[in-house]
Amino acid sequence: MLEGKRIVLGVSGGIAAYKAVEVCRRLVDAGAHVIPVLTEGALHFIGRTTFDALGSERAWISLWEERHPIPHTHLGQTADLVLVAPATARILGLYAGGISEDLLTNVLFATRAPVLVCPAMHTEMWEHPAVQDNLHLLRSRGVHVVEPENGRLAGGDVGAGRLADPTGIVAAVDQLLTSEEHHDLTGLRIVVSAGGTREPIDPVRFIGNRSSGKQGYAVAEEAAARGAKVTLVTTVSAPASAGIDIVRVDTAAEMEQAVRSRAETADVVVMAAAVADFRPTIAAATKIKKASGVPDITLEPTTDILAALGANRRPGQTIVGFAAETSDLRANAADKLTRKGIDLIVANDVSAPGVGFEHDTNAVVILGADGSAQEIPLADKRAIARSILDAVSTTRSKP
Repeated sequence: MLEGKRIVLGVSGGIAAYKAVEVCRRLVDAGAHVIPVLTEGALHFIGRTTFDALGSERAWISLWEERHPIPHTHLGQTADLVLVAPATARILGLYAGGISEDLLTNVLFATRAPVLVCPAMHTEMWEHPAVQDNLHLLRSRGVHVVEPENGRLAGGDVGAGRLADPTGIVAAVDQLLTSEEHHDLTGLRIVVSAGGTREPIDPVRFIGNRSSGKQGYAVAEEAAARGAKVTLVTTVSAPASAGIDIVRVDTAAEMEQAVRSRAETADVVVMAAAVADFRPTIAAATKIKKASGVPDITLEPTTDILAALGANRRPGQTIVGFAAETSDLRANAADKLTRKGIDLIVANDVSAPGVGFEHDTNAVVILGADGSAQEIPLADKRAIARSILDAVSTTRSKP
């Protein structure tokens, strides 16, 4: 997929800039037209001449070069993809904050091509809340991220933050461009649910769960990128890409009404939301005071939305469910798949490190009603979404 693709390779000022040389070489070897863009900081670590020699054209280092009167718009508009490797904490902060102070940040704001950032920094910086918040914001805007690795860092330290291996970065570029061009879902109407419902006990308390909605959002974004008309029913206030129809809900009852009414005309329904199984029979009209003693709360079951979808599906409709488990993953997921009468179930062990609730990564097993099983190891949730929709496409193509 890289033959003839125009890839802007942004290199920012971190010690891992030397690895960008290998990334550049591998992209060119794969047939891509690579345009290096180096920040002033990058030039402290690696010479422009190296990229002049290995890139497809001479490296760009300034907004004020004479080769083009408006270099950032020229580069941004003609790129098929913008890759930043390494992406330092500074670049991530500028990009998230909307601050364009050099050529690379201007290119990032001037492009409508997909953007892939590869963070690299010391562990303390990588784990800083500001950096993680910036990455979360960028992901919500559709920016793709190749997570750094654990390993040896500058100065002899060991920990998280080392730039991903160049081979993996090039593979991520190839996968992303394949996804962008792979419009196998064009014309399909897809409903995706996301987030955890909140069942009120009183005006300030509720029964809920830890679902962040990240996996559901990733599925919605991937489906839209592949040409589908997407409706996202969500309990989360995070934004989504333009073109995705967002319906915000709070409780299981609201989720049921929103999903089932839209499922009537949908080709695919992906129930990624964590819907509460029980709710209080009566929610207090005013805040329950501690001085009044322990409240007597009676629970009742909520509607099983997934089972209702399976029982009332339209001909040709594909239903996908999720199963968050802590033990006997495959057995519990297979049982749920059968009981709900659906086509696919995506199961994950939320007790495993980096998996499921609140994480940016996930690891799943996708089981099909036809007996198929696919295990997806720990990966970015957008990559997991890609595998889920691949399974949907495969299921729909079968007679």
